[in-house]
Amino acid sequence: MLLNPLKKIVELQKEGKSVGIYSVCSANKYVIEAALKRGKSDGSCVLIESTANQCDQNGGYTGMKPADFKEFVLEIAEKNGFDKQKIFLGGDHLGPLTFAGKDEAEAMADAEELIRHYVAAGFTKIHIDTSMKVRSDAEDERLSDEVIARRGARLAQVAEKTYQELLKKEPDAIPPVYIIGSEVPIPGGAVGSEDTGVQVTKVDDFKSTVQTFEKAFADAGLGQDVWERVIGVVVQPGVEEKDSGCTEYDREKAKELMASIKDFPNLVFEGHSTDYQTKIKLRELVEDGVGILKVGPALTFAMREAMFALEHIEQELLYGTDITPSHFAETLDEEMCKDDKYWKKHYQGSALEIRMKRKYSFSDRCRYYMPTPAVEKACDRLLENLEKLGVPLHLLSQFMPIQYTKVREGLLENEPVALAEDRIINTIDEYLYATHQRELL
Repeated sequence: MLLNPLKKIVELQKEGKSVGIYSVCSANKYVIEAALKRGKSDGSCVLIESTANQCDQNGGYTGMKPADFKEFVLEIAEKNGFDKQKIFLGGDHLGPLTFAGKDEAEAMADAEELIRHYVAAGFTKIHIDTSMKVRSDAEDERLSDEVIARRGARLAQVAEKTYQELLKKEPDAIPPVYIIGSEVPIPGGAVGSEDTGVQVTKVDDFKSTVQTFEKAFADAGLGQDVWERVIGVVVQPGVEEKDSGCTEYDREKAKELMASIKDFPNLVFEGHSTDYQTKIKLRELVEDGVGILKVGPALTFAMREAMFALEHIEQELLYGTDITPSHFAETLDEEMCKDDKYWKKHYQGSALEIRMKRKYSFSDRCRYYMPTPAVEKACDRLLENLEKLGVPLHLLSQFMPIQYTKVREGLLENEPVALAEDRIINTIDEYLYATHQRELL
């Protein structure tokens, strides 16, 4: 059987090398293109993941099934001349997450179909997450490790069966690796600006997760070869994105947890919600045993910043003309106010404070509205206007000073899409500093 290249993360970590990979958790076309462009210039691989609510067998909130998402990514790769062999696709929080309102039998049947779609499409990194309660679970009782692991093993069985079916059509298909565990920050980030103190996963809880899952895999008839493809465990190392930024990694608080990974020669940690950590903190996480750094809102936040900056340039250029402006920021806020389901529970405060958060919050809930037709149309008009008019250097210096310097040095084309994507690359570079992921190839 072929080896999944992502297993090299474990190999290098166990050799004492601080090498990992960052995971792009986004379906935004500009974010994905920026990651692939930077991967090409860096000579490194790129890991792109779709979450269970972004893409599922019914289309998710993006309207894409896993196979559609794969094609979407590969089309962007082809457009930019990126080697498709260097792309790894992952599925995040695959389980009954979006089906939790159903009883176990129905929720798990839907979760099985979800896993089937991801593996059949050729996704090679599968995060099995069965930590959430379904409707038939007792509300006043903690979901036991045994139930979580049993459900997880059931999904792994489906994944393995689907992979064997895939091999019949694609003999060179790479076997999936699995991530287990789910002790992650609150989905979407913490509410408010107050730091309430994130609790680092207890060593005993981490070890219990591993032991319970290993037994459940064996009980389900999954062989040792399958268990050896479980390469990562999601833990809470003490980081969390939130409305006002993040809770920063404190390696002193996490030292016992981080030391415990040395007892498991085939595992690394996976860290979720690493958004807005400094590049120094990101590097410390990798040095301490977090082999996979998940990032999502920080990338779309950078994209939104870029679009707002470009709109300021557009407003200056269009002043006194009869050219129709994009009204990008205004349109985005109008769409958010039409349907508040993606941000209402995340933003607290007065009406003015909430208005500010809709636009600028680090939680970046506005990312859910970027794919709406009205916002896409406004974005297209913004870019078209600036393509037509050009971006003067003095305005670029005012609103995008980092990109201005790169343009002056001949490192960046003075073109609106390139400028926007380079702002995203600023954030990507923080992760590349931490991961050294060129060494994975």
